[in-house]
This record gives sequence, C-alpha cells and structure tokens, in this order.
Amino acid sequence: MSLSARLTEWREKIRHRWMYRRGGGSAAPAAGGGAAAGAGGASFFAWVNEPGIGRLVKRIGLAILLIILLYYPIGMMIVHKVDDDLDFAPPALGAESGSHAVAYAAALIDREVNRNGWTANDPFFMPGVALDNMPNFQQGMMSALARFGFELTDQLGRARGSSEADPDLQRAAGLLQYPGNVWIWNPSVSLAPRASSESQYRDARTRLLAYNARLAAGNAVFDVRADNLLATLERFASDLGSSSALIDRHLAEKAGSFFDGEADDIFYFTKGKLYGYHMVLRGLGMDFERVIAERNLQKPWAEMMESFHRAAMLDPWVVSNGALDAQFQPNHLATQGFYLLRARTQLREIANILLK
Repeated sequence: MSLSARLTEWREKIRHRWMYRRGGGSAAPAAGGGAAAGAGGASFFAWVNEPGIGRLVKRIGLAILLIILLYYPIGMMIVHKVDDDLDFAPPALGAESGSHAVAYAAALIDREVNRNGWTANDPFFMPGVALDNMPNFQQGMMSALARFGFELTDQLGRARGSSEADPDLQRAAGLLQYPGNVWIWNPSVSLAPRASSESQYRDARTRLLAYNARLAAGNAVFDVRADNLLATLERFASDLGSSSALIDRHLAEKAGSFFDGEADDIFYFTKGKLYGYHMVLRGLGMDFERVIAERNLQKPWAEMMESFHRAAMLDPWVVSNGALDAQFQPNHLATQGFYLLRARTQLREIANILLK
C-alpha cells in the first residue's frame, strides 16, 4: 500500500473515532450555533453517564454542589418572614382573666419561636444563617419584651416596691435577657451543649402564662395604678432614647454611603423593638383603661399608638442610608428616627400628665 493510501486510511480512522467520542453518527450536523450547542450538551451528558467509579464520584459531587447552590437561596425564601402584622392578637381574655399586656408578650414569643422559627442563632447548615433582616427584627422585638419583663417584675407585678417580686415574673425577666444568638453547641466556647435561645424564651413564655393563670385565679398581683404606668412608660421612653442615639451615631458616621451593610441591621432591630412596644402598649392600654379614662388620656394615647404604628410599618425593599440632604437617595434610618422620636415624645407627654 502506498504512503498516500496509508495516510488517507489513518485520517479516516481518526475522523470516525472523533465522531464517536462526540456522540456523532452518520447524519450531518445541523448548521449554525445550534449544532455546537447540541454537541456540547451531548458531550456533557456523555461525560456524566460514562461508567466507572471515578465518574460516579464526580456525579455525586455535582449533585451535592447543585443541592448546596439551591438549598440556601430557596431555603432563605421559605424561612424569611418579618412578621410585622399589627392585627396580631393573643387569645381573647375576659375582664378578669389576667393581663392583656402579658398575654401579648407570651403570644409574641410563641409566634416568633414556635411558629415563625427563631433564626438569629441558626447554625451554618440552616438556610436562616444567611438571613439578615429577620434575625435583627426578632432580636429587636425580644429586647422590647425583655424591658417589659423587668417592668413587670419591678413595678406592675407587685403591690408596692418593697413587696416581694413574683417568682414567675422574676424568672421570666431573666430568661428574656438571654442572648438571641446562642445555639445548643459552640465548640469555641465549650464542648458541652448549652441552653439555646429558643429553649430560654419558651421557658419565659411558660412563666408568663403561669403568672397570668395565677392572676386570673386571684393568686398574683397586677397593680393597676397611675404611678406604675408612669414608671413603665418612662422606662420605655429611655430605652427608645438609646435606640435614637444609635441611629444618630450611625447617621453621623455613615450617612451618604452607597453600600452600608450595617444600616439594615440597625433599621430592622429598631423596627422589631418598635413593633414589640406597640403590641405591649396595646395590651397596657386595655389593662389601664380605667386610669387612662380618669386622666382623659384617650386622645394622647391614640396619637402615641399611631406614631408607633407608623414607625413599625416602615418596610422598604432596600434600606438606604443616603445623605441627609440627598435629592434622589433616601435615608430610611432618618425617617425611622423621626417616627421613633415622635413616639418617644408622646410617651413623655403622657407620663407628664400622669405625674400631675
């Protein structure tokens, strides 16, 4: 056989072998970019379906990668919920069935921990670990309930300041102070398991419900006096003052920043706190209805609740921390701070009326 014939034979063998590897046959490929795309797809599926242990390991790795890439974004969309429902209410209470404010606090704990799911302490393998707004909202709300727990223990839940503190309220106040980002295990702190945030908050709810049950039975104290309401409102106003200072400091340092990763943290933490106070104050308005009527506070109380309502309902798609005098970029922290200070001022006005 001549050299030219041998070269032709080798060329044909190489061409047929290449067509086999590409998944081609005797049919001519379609013209245009579709042929290249089809050949690429066929090559990919041929690679995936090739036999052998090595290919099996690669297929498993590819499946794990796809699951990870889908697990977190889809899981985040399922888990995420900033529950600022202002129509939320606990089970109805009768006229002599305990404190409405305590019932609101217990119902909020139940909703966030048991129904919505507590996300602030989610470990790395939970999609909630990548969330930002919902955990800050929940922790802000819990900080308001913790402040209310202190007021229950120190003021509302005993007849006079020198009397003994209610044991259930005392325990609940301490449990509500527990950090919200504690999971059951943190090897950097201890190899032993720890009490999670959820377990502490559930225990606090149990204590609040036990107190309310004893109150309904006449075996506990909820002292509905004007001076108790005055002290409680002043403590709430002081706590909101610290939130206002936090917003003010951040505006002074970062206002005008196009990318500000802290602005939404502060915004949603404050939003949760304002929402929590709104709900507790709604319950206190029912508990102290007689005192409010005696001091002609119906109108100032309604105006204060409206300010809390507006502050708690602020919900931009993206929290922007634009310059305070910007033409086009808003500053949502400044807007929130305005309503916060308005609500705080009205709390002080009501406290001044109660003082007279």
